[in-house]
Order: sequence, then C-alpha cells, then structure tokens
Amino acid sequence: MTYETIAALSLFALVSSITPGPNNLMLMASGANFGFRQTLPHLLGVNLGFALMIFLVGIGLSRVFDLYPLSYSILKIFSIVYLSYLAYKIANAAPPKDAEEKGRPFTFLQAAAFQWVNPKAWAMSMGAITLYAASKELSAILMITLVFGLVNLPSISGWTVLGQQMRHWLGSPIRLRIFNYAMAALLMLSLYPTLF
Repeated sequence: MTYETIAALSLFALVSSITPGPNNLMLMASGANFGFRQTLPHLLGVNLGFALMIFLVGIGLSRVFDLYPLSYSILKIFSIVYLSYLAYKIANAAPPKDAEEKGRPFTFLQAAAFQWVNPKAWAMSMGAITLYAASKELSAILMITLVFGLVNLPSISGWTVLGQQMRHWLGSPIRLRIFNYAMAALLMLSLYPTLF
C-alpha cells in the first residue's frame, strides 16, 4: 500500500469509527451507567472483535453472502431483533448505584461477538475491504486490520469517556432516565440504513 492509500484508509477508519453507531452509543451508555474502568472490557472487545471481523471478511468471509444471499437477510433480521433488545435494556438500565447490583456492562467476549450482528460493523468492514483490498492480498488485509485497530481504539474510547463525564450530571434519576431513553432511541435510529 502506498502512503496516500494508507492516509485515505486512516481517514476512512477515523470517520467510520468515530461517528455514532451501535458500538459508540452502547459504549457511551455503559460509560455513563458503569464508568470507564468497568466498561474497559467492553471497549477492548469492540476494538479487537472488530479488527478480527475485518481480517476474516478480508480473507473471504464476505463471499458467503455472494454464495448464499439468504444468509445476509437472516443476519439482517437477527441484527435488528438483537439491537432492539439492547435498546430496550439501555432504556431500562438502573441508576449507577443500582447498576452495580442489577446490571453489568458487556464483557470482552460479548462485545467481540456483538460485532457479528452489528450492521455498521459489517458495512465498515466490507467497505474497507472493497475499497482498500480489491486485490485481496494478505498484506493489504493485514494493513487494513492494523489501521482500523489503531484508529478505532481512541475513537471509541472518546465515546466511553464522554459517557463517564456525563455520569455526574446524570446523578438525577430523571436525567439518567431521559439519557437512557435517548440512547435507546438513537440506537434504534442507527438501524435506519439497515431497514431501508
């Protein structure tokens, strides 16, 4: 890959990683409800799980959709149902003091596995591979994986920190409820491109 290609890929990774989507909204909600330290396994699961997804899509997993178009429709339906369930859980999250007793943030493995039902993660990984690894060379796929891993981590960390910083302001049960409802609504809105 040329320097110009890596620069363009880095910009693509930054824009797609830092913009709102299911991962970022859930990390912000987790940061607000549980704090940064407790959300760290979730954050690392998103980062490494997504990097693994890009690598596997790059080495040929995306061909499954070409061979079996119905599999994409099934994945889409499952993603919508699962994200709707997560939006419900966010909307009904307990206040931070009760959250320690009643709820927990995603674990590393849950967050890594979530990438496989995240429509934005699929769009990002397939877009990156299509745009920057048309030749499907292993070196290009590894570079895309590395760039996304490096750019994605600080991007998603920012959302978690934002949620944590809002935690004090969200000390009021009413403000926390409004925040959680707003995060749930935004998570559902993030499904709009998948639905249409």
